[in-house]
Amino acid sequence: MKLESYKKSYSVNVSKTIEAPLRFVFNWATDFRETDPELTGSKIKRDILLRTNHRVVYADSYHSRGKSLDGVSVVTLYPPKSWHLDYISDEDYEIGDYLLTLVGRGKTRLDMTFTEHYRINNAPSRKAYVKSVSNFWDKLIVELENEFNSGSK
Repeated sequence: MKLESYKKSYSVNVSKTIEAPLRFVFNWATDFRETDPELTGSKIKRDILLRTNHRVVYADSYHSRGKSLDGVSVVTLYPPKSWHLDYISDEDYEIGDYLLTLVGRGKTRLDMTFTEHYRINNAPSRKAYVKSVSNFWDKLIVELENEFNSGSK
């Protein structure tokens, strides 16, 4: 058995404030669907493989640098305010922890901690990774807040 060696590894923290109640945020953020990539304009193809009250497993297929790649996410849910992600793909292994905190009437803070291990030589820098995560969640938060304000969930 060969031990995995990584080209680059780091941990980062990202926090976002969301204009919606904690319970709504948790339910929305952990209601994984095959159409979720569309929320951020991604062309990733997602297949939900397993869904239970405390676990969601899904596979993503995507293209990067002219190659077809695959990744699998295992999300463990800890209602009502946290979840854990283990993600492995052809390029990286990621661990993510998400924690929601009520910070005011109808306002929730999402604190995220990620540990990233890249197998590829041209992995993003820590700064580029943080920017990517921040931009990704900014797009999701717009959708989440719009849905909350429309009362559709």
